[in-house]
Amino acid sequence: MIDNLPLKTLTHNGLTIEGYSRAAVQSYWRIPELKIGFDMGGSPWSFMGTQTFFLSHAHLDHMAALPAYVARRRMMKMDPPTIYLPAEVVEPVERMLRSWQRLDRGRMICELIGVSAGEEYELSREHVVTPFPTKHTVPSMGYVVWERRKKLKPEYQGLSGEEIRDIRLSGMDVSAEQRTPLVCYAGDTAPAGLDNFPAVYEATVLITEMTFFRPEHRKEKIHKFGHTHLDDIISRAERFQNELIILAHFSTRYHEQQIRRAVERRMPKQLRDRVELWL
Repeated sequence: MIDNLPLKTLTHNGLTIEGYSRAAVQSYWRIPELKIGFDMGGSPWSFMGTQTFFLSHAHLDHMAALPAYVARRRMMKMDPPTIYLPAEVVEPVERMLRSWQRLDRGRMICELIGVSAGEEYELSREHVVTPFPTKHTVPSMGYVVWERRKKLKPEYQGLSGEEIRDIRLSGMDVSAEQRTPLVCYAGDTAPAGLDNFPAVYEATVLITEMTFFRPEHRKEKIHKFGHTHLDDIISRAERFQNELIILAHFSTRYHEQQIRRAVERRMPKQLRDRVELWL
C-alpha cells in the first residue's frame, strides 16, 4: 500500500472514520463501512476504492485532488465515481475537469450531482443522505447520513404474528420507516450553519470544524469568513447530543499542544469527554 498522505483513523460504534484536515492545507475524509467519503483536498491512494464522495464546497483545500482521483480510477479501470457537490458549482467543476482532460490527454469521467437543501440521496436500502446549507464564503453544504429501518407501527404492536400476517395480506402496511442521524459532516462553516439543521446536534458522529481558538481572534471576523471558534462550540455545549464530536480544520498558525491545552482548560467536561481533536 502506498502511504503518500497523512491519515488518522478512529473507530466508533462500528464506523471507521479516516482522514486528515488542516485549514488552507487539505481536508479529506472516508467512512469505509458506508462506502462514502467527504471532501477531496487530498486523495490518499487508499481512498481510490471509494466510489462516492460528497464535497462541501469548492475551495482548493477541499477539492484540489478531484482531477487526480478521477484520473486514477480511470487508469485502474474502475467504474467512474459519483461526486455530490453544491448545485451552484457543478458547471464550473465540469469546465475544470474538461480543462484537465485536455492537459492530461485522458478522459475525466465521473458523475457530478448538484445537491440542494431539502433533497435526499439514497446510498442503500439502509442509508440515505440529506444535504443542508452551511455558512461559508462560497456556496457550501453539509451532509447528514441517516440510518433507516422498518419498524412495526405502534397500533400493531402486541398483535400475534398471524394477526400481523393477515393485516399485511389484506394490503395494509403494518410497518413505518424510522430514521436515525448516523453521521453529520459539516465541512467549513460559521456556527450559523450548524444551527440551520437540528440533526447536526443529534447525529451519532459529528465531524465539524474549529478553525480558531484564541480569545484575541475576533468572532465577528471569523464568522464573516465562514469559520467557527472554540467559544462557539462552548456556547452550544448543551445542544450537542452527539456520542462523538470530531473537531478539525485547525489553523496552521497553531501548534497541536496549544489546541489541546485550550480545549482541556476551557471546554466543559461533559462535552470534552465526547470530543476528538483531529490532530
